[in-house]
Amino acid sequence: MPVLVLATLSTPTPPTTGQAVTLNEIEDLITRIAQFLIVVSIIIAVIFIIWGGIMYMAARGDEDRVSKAKATIFNGIIGAAVVLGVGVILQTLAGLITRSFFA
Repeated sequence: MPVLVLATLSTPTPPTTGQAVTLNEIEDLITRIAQFLIVVSIIIAVIFIIWGGIMYMAARGDEDRVSKAKATIFNGIIGAAVVLGVGVILQTLAGLITRSFFA
């Protein structure tokens, strides 16, 4: 009959030393990432608006190209509005979560 041998586990080592991450650090990191993404998105929306203006000037009265240029400008404006709306929602939620909204 075979003999069952159990492996012994070594003593666990303590976790790495250092300071624990605080909720304030996590909040600050999330805030910085969100602000960066909002700024980048607004820059992209402005580029779309400018590109649509250039397309509009280059259309020279061609109705098809003018409509494409107007659509590009409109989409850039809608994109900027959505990004700014998301920014307002994020700021409001951050204020509610950190309980500083009504203070």
